[in-house]
Amino acid sequence: MTTPTPAPKGKIVCTHVSKTFIQKGKQEVPVLDDVSVEVQENEFLVILGPGQCGKSTLLRIIAGLETPTTGSVTLAGADGVAREVTGPGPDRGLVFQGYMLFPWKTVLGNVEMGPRLRGLSGAKCREIARHYIELVGLTGFEDHYPHQLSGGMKQRVGIARVYANSPEVMLLDEPFGQLDAQTRIFMEQETVRIWQAEQRTVLFVTNNIDEALFLGDRIVTMEGKLPGRVQTVYNVNLPRPRDFTDMEFLRIRQEIIDASQLTL
Repeated sequence: MTTPTPAPKGKIVCTHVSKTFIQKGKQEVPVLDDVSVEVQENEFLVILGPGQCGKSTLLRIIAGLETPTTGSVTLAGADGVAREVTGPGPDRGLVFQGYMLFPWKTVLGNVEMGPRLRGLSGAKCREIARHYIELVGLTGFEDHYPHQLSGGMKQRVGIARVYANSPEVMLLDEPFGQLDAQTRIFMEQETVRIWQAEQRTVLFVTNNIDEALFLGDRIVTMEGKLPGRVQTVYNVNLPRPRDFTDMEFLRIRQEIIDASQLTL
């Protein structure tokens, strides 16, 4: 059992996190190097970087699915006390790029799975599930199975299922990467709407500059090679809802393009 420590400033604090994987033949592959990041309470923070820069590994470390080789991650609980992340926990909900739904369960069955595993009554599980199904805009599809849904609808089910577990932090790992451009924009708009309604801390990983600017309060860019390092932090002081043609939006986008290896 970890010993509680005084809460640092942020909801999530990554301090000098490095990660090295050992491949076959005992070859060391450094993936992250000395990454320090803070995520504030109820902030929408975006980690932006090209493929193979370590951003998903950082998210998995925060989720407790990987352990850092050096450094630490702390998460401030509802009691205001920071505890070191040593494994997965119900205080963090993770949405992957893949839909990760149970194909044999309906939308309602998928969303109420978490509350059922927590031992809540059937009536309470259905109440919670229906609330979040309505929140993500899928009322009327409760009895549909995943194969009957579009890609965007499947991802909304995944988001509702995570919210139904009532996590303090939402971790999203390129969740819209498999969607077409029009559906992706719609899902970005929905993500902001749900976040504003629920006010949770969100950490979102993407390789898309427009997506990062549309979603984030702040954007942390990663260098475009391994081992991953923090490059720059951008404060995005733009009103919501955001306009992709706004001059300040375009200025920040160009600044990120000029400073990074990312393209549109």
